[in-house]
Amino acid sequence: MADPIRWARYRWQRLLSAEGRESSSSNSSSRCHQSSKSTGKHRIVIPCLGHFKEEYEKVSKLYMNNKIRTTKYTLLNFLPRNLFEQFHRVANLYFLFLVVLNWVPLVEAFQKEITMLPLIGVLSIIAVKDGLEDYSRYKMDKRINNLLTKVYSRKEKKYIDKCWKNINVGDFVRLSRNEIIPADMVLLYSSDLDGICYIETAGLDGETNLKQRHVVRGCSEQVSEIDPEEFSSRIECESPNNNLSSFRGFVEHSNMDRVALSKENLLLRGCTVRNTEAVVGIVVYAGHETKAMLNHSGPHYKRSKLERKVNTDILWCVLLLILMCLTGAIGHGIWLARYSEIPFFNIPNPDGKSVPPILTGFYMFWTMIILLQVLIPVSLYVSIEIVKLGQIYLIQNDIDFYHEKTDSTIQCRALNIAEDLGQIQYIFSDKTGTLTENKMVFRRCSIAGQEYCHEENAKRLESYQEMDSEDEDSVDCQRGSSTHMSKWQGPSCRTVCEPLKRKSLNQLSGSYPAFIREDGEGGGPHSGYVAFSSPIEADVIPDTQLLEKFSQICFHSYQHSEEASSKLSLETMYITDFFLALAICNTVVVSVPHQPCQKMRLSSLGRVPIKSLEEIRQMFQRLSVRRLSSSRLPNVKESSSESSNSFMSKLSIFRTKLASPALDGAAQRAGQPHNTDSPENSQVPQELDMVNVAAGCEPSSAVSSIELSALPKLCYEAESPDEAALVHAARAYKCVLQSRTPDQVTVDLAGLGSLTFQLLHILPFDSLRKRMSVVVRHPVSNKVVVYTKGADSVMMDLLRTASEACTNNSEIEKKIKERTQQHLDDYARRGLRTLCIAKKVMSDTEYAEWLNYHFLAETSIDNREKLLLESAMRLESELTLLGATGIEDRLQEGVPDTIQALRKAGIKIWMLTGDKRETAVSIAYASKLLEPDDRIFTLKSQSRDVCASVMSKILEVIQKNASAEKKPSQKLGNVSASPSTQAPRFSAGLVIDGRTLEHVLHDSLENIFLELTEKCRAVVCCQATPLQKSVLVKLVRSKLKAMTLAVGDGANDVSMIQVADTGVGISGQEGMQFRHLRKLLLVHGHWCYTRLTNMVLYYFYKNVTYVNLLFWYQFFCGFSGTSMTDYWILILFNLLFTSVPPIIYGVLDKDVSAEILMQLPQLYTMSQNSVAYLPSALWITLLDAFYQSLVCFFVPYFTYYGSDIDILSFGNPINTAALFIILFHLLIECKSVTWIHTAVIVGSILFYFIFTLAFGSTCKTHNPQSNSYWIMEKHMTDPVFYLVCLLTTCVALLPRYFLRGLQGTLFPSLLLRAKHLDSLTPEEQGEEIKRWKDECNVNDKVESQATCVSSSSAAGAV
Repeated sequence: MADPIRWARYRWQRLLSAEGRESSSSNSSSRCHQSSKSTGKHRIVIPCLGHFKEEYEKVSKLYMNNKIRTTKYTLLNFLPRNLFEQFHRVANLYFLFLVVLNWVPLVEAFQKEITMLPLIGVLSIIAVKDGLEDYSRYKMDKRINNLLTKVYSRKEKKYIDKCWKNINVGDFVRLSRNEIIPADMVLLYSSDLDGICYIETAGLDGETNLKQRHVVRGCSEQVSEIDPEEFSSRIECESPNNNLSSFRGFVEHSNMDRVALSKENLLLRGCTVRNTEAVVGIVVYAGHETKAMLNHSGPHYKRSKLERKVNTDILWCVLLLILMCLTGAIGHGIWLARYSEIPFFNIPNPDGKSVPPILTGFYMFWTMIILLQVLIPVSLYVSIEIVKLGQIYLIQNDIDFYHEKTDSTIQCRALNIAEDLGQIQYIFSDKTGTLTENKMVFRRCSIAGQEYCHEENAKRLESYQEMDSEDEDSVDCQRGSSTHMSKWQGPSCRTVCEPLKRKSLNQLSGSYPAFIREDGEGGGPHSGYVAFSSPIEADVIPDTQLLEKFSQICFHSYQHSEEASSKLSLETMYITDFFLALAICNTVVVSVPHQPCQKMRLSSLGRVPIKSLEEIRQMFQRLSVRRLSSSRLPNVKESSSESSNSFMSKLSIFRTKLASPALDGAAQRAGQPHNTDSPENSQVPQELDMVNVAAGCEPSSAVSSIELSALPKLCYEAESPDEAALVHAARAYKCVLQSRTPDQVTVDLAGLGSLTFQLLHILPFDSLRKRMSVVVRHPVSNKVVVYTKGADSVMMDLLRTASEACTNNSEIEKKIKERTQQHLDDYARRGLRTLCIAKKVMSDTEYAEWLNYHFLAETSIDNREKLLLESAMRLESELTLLGATGIEDRLQEGVPDTIQALRKAGIKIWMLTGDKRETAVSIAYASKLLEPDDRIFTLKSQSRDVCASVMSKILEVIQKNASAEKKPSQKLGNVSASPSTQAPRFSAGLVIDGRTLEHVLHDSLENIFLELTEKCRAVVCCQATPLQKSVLVKLVRSKLKAMTLAVGDGANDVSMIQVADTGVGISGQEGMQFRHLRKLLLVHGHWCYTRLTNMVLYYFYKNVTYVNLLFWYQFFCGFSGTSMTDYWILILFNLLFTSVPPIIYGVLDKDVSAEILMQLPQLYTMSQNSVAYLPSALWITLLDAFYQSLVCFFVPYFTYYGSDIDILSFGNPINTAALFIILFHLLIECKSVTWIHTAVIVGSILFYFIFTLAFGSTCKTHNPQSNSYWIMEKHMTDPVFYLVCLLTTCVALLPRYFLRGLQGTLFPSLLLRAKHLDSLTPEEQGEEIKRWKDECNVNDKVESQATCVSSSSAAGAV
């Protein structure tokens, strides 16, 4: 029984590849030469086996092994490399310069060890932080590198356990179910009967739905697992790159035949094998050459706006330091010149010569640099990093961002831009999955120009509410499926898909790394939540009229022969093909809940009782031919000289020879009562095992036989929600997708039974073509049919014209196209996502011609994408339009309120989407991005010149409307407090499509485009590509110098997110949602920016205040560079005594409560406009620091004037008073003082006194020039010391305290007014907030009118 099968396979391969071998043999030498020449450009992979030993050793030296290292440092290079990186900061270089300078005897100011303390402290803290981070990466690398997997050993002739790090290119790796893929491998064997391997790519792109990967063509027919010793082929592929969506190469067999390789044959490192018991692959990329590692470039560093401003202000501090040092140098020179005759001040050199005053002043300049070094806040950078960590901790632990079902919260990937959340001016948002739920629900369809509204389904969606708990969700799913389907299915109904209970997504991809996942918990999506299979998506109530037509078609096709069915109306044929296209034209994975490895096939072996061994033999022959004929035909290699007719004649002759026994047997079985002479029975290809063999029985018996087969329920795992929605819609009309393999698709078409379509090709969707197609062989007509679905913007241009269509049907197709276009426009206006469905029937000759061209494109490495695109364009032409679908993608919860709040906060929002214009505009209205009163301008042009003129006209219209509002706005002014008395405000919205964006983004039109967008309330960019999205964000950021935020949910939004100042990624259907942006920006963004700016200003104040004390003392010591404070206390004052309170201040200070910030979005403009950190605020802070330093120095000076106290006894009260002034100044600036603030300040004061007492009690001279022994102990017993400290602190802080009190009572800022609301009762607070909102609405309208008028007048003047 097996001999005929083997003989048939052998003859089949010999017949199809005979001429290919003839042509290949003549060019074999040239191919080998090209392969050897292209090793630098391409990669040759040779198996690590005996017969390739010499060549393997020669080639393998060029490739990396699978060991990875993501750490920066090693034990040997940690210190030098870390120091090298830290000294990239200018502040660290500055302090290093001071350390070196202090070692010069002529300019030495401190002890050498003391000067090194600040720098060593800062470098040590950063080094410890970097070391701990790198050590965690080292442990992770070690854990990954030591994971075990099965690798074939040529010594032991079997698979043995090897660590990942020991895998090399060319090794054969065997993986089991739920195992992580260790390297990029070409799939050579799968335990799946159809050569499919299911993988989960959550480790790469976060998507938990399964993806299919296919065994290399020709290898999928293996009965047993591949033997590496018998593998004699070599692989040539592209060099390593980071493109996850592309892989080009081919397998070259020993007979020089080539088989193309694509991304469908590649298993990527980091993915997980699911629903497949065993797979074998050969490693092509290992270690850091894998696509996953090439994409692992670490976090994208973005420097915040505040950090750039801090660097600028530090330069001002450097300038101030230089001025102070110049003053000291000049003063010292003048002092020495005045007392040049006194030896005490002018000590001569050992040779008896004195140093000139000018040279001495030069030396003193550098001494003063060392003395006043604290003016540059070296600890500021460390404090900023600590504060940012604290702020991010508070954001990530906000209970409002926590999602209970997934046990997840918001994650911050960039630690240095938290404060930028408070300064956002533009938000660029994707639509699908960002503003909408990404839950696609089938709403309407149009078939053959007839629209079907599905009103019952619309009513169901309006009242549908999903249960929150898992149990309720499961029960509701089962009950909902049965009740809704029972309305129309009658007694023969059966539930095909049951949505599963949801589990938290962190069990699949969330809270722990992929390589830790246990076998018991990762059984694929069927052990948890199935993507795009929620009840609201899966349950569809069919349209009554369409269901009736479809049921008649099925019954009619079932009962009558092909001759009768050919007389059916055109509409009925359109409906049949339409739903077949919905079920077939996709990549949906069909599986069984809790039985992921079971194949969903209704084999004809189980339907017909077997009567003899002859029938068994005939069935096996039929199955073998199905396996052979369903293999993808690009394995065929032909000479260009051979005609397509000869190819098809060989194919048909061979098929007839092999299939004749099966056909005879089928004919005998079909010779039962009813329709014994039906041509349909003889024309249905019997190699397709899903055709209902019992076609001669009654319809009722056929239906009952299907129902009595006790089929398990199906689950659909789709790569996109659109595909899932269409498959569920087809299922609702009894057109059920039952199974999918690489070679065939099985559809249960109501009473007709199961039809198996031979799957010849799949042309996947891409952003350039905006469509996908499947090429199948129809089981009834035995013709090659192309089903295509895609965007109407491209599909309408691919339809066949009247000249190409038959004269009888040309007018009908023209009317169908016009009506369908009307329906598409109506769907788009309703906010539905639209798709066009079309088909094309090809003759065998046409298909063979296209197949030759497509095979050449697939086997090409260079320019493969271009050739494949041309091949797809050739196939997807002269299409026949079947109909269109309208799918609803509902808005996420809280999107309209969030957009309104963000707009009130002064943020402009752009929507960038790939959907068509009508859909985008409808969603913009629904989300309140556009208002009904807005004037919408649509920018759509085919050339650059026309685009420029249209934009100029739009600008003129806006300027005229703004000028027309000038008089009403001047009359009304701000007199009326009621918004209703104001003149209607003119607001504009701009809509632009992707084709026009190509012209707009040209250098000559960028400025006028940006000018236009600034005058528009909102901008909607539709049909935009991912590249155009990123270019738009970059344009606004660079040209307008605006702070931008990009938010998206898919891989096509990554480039846009990376280009923006701040990027937000929405993870999954149940992760962070768009509504969370409201609190993230209005509350946390405001807090982060306000806290950090206040802390930075405080640091400048603190350092300037303390340094000025040393500067004032120089006027009384001849500018000699000496200090009235011990050097240890001087250095530790900023490093220890006053460093913790500002950090707590930066993390916990709260100027306005979260509730008020959420209700009053207008407060966001305070941080958006940098009110807290204006240049004036810095200089006022510095002036206040100068004043407080004067008071702090001269109050003790006049107190002890004329006394005989020593220098350090004079400096101690100054130093202590400075501590009180600086810490109490912080209390005045704190908006919300908590027990933590109080504890830290009290602790700092206690620590200062304990240290100084312990420091002064030691019997040691700490400095050669002075002795601090027992100074603090003496002052602690002196009442004058306490009086000086109290008086100095009060006088120094009185002006600031007075001004803050005056500001809060007479002219309070918006933030102070908002803070006052927190002290009111809830009723009073509500009334005040309502009054505030009314005032803000009036002011906003007047200000916007004034802005429009001023901008238009300015434009007119230009």
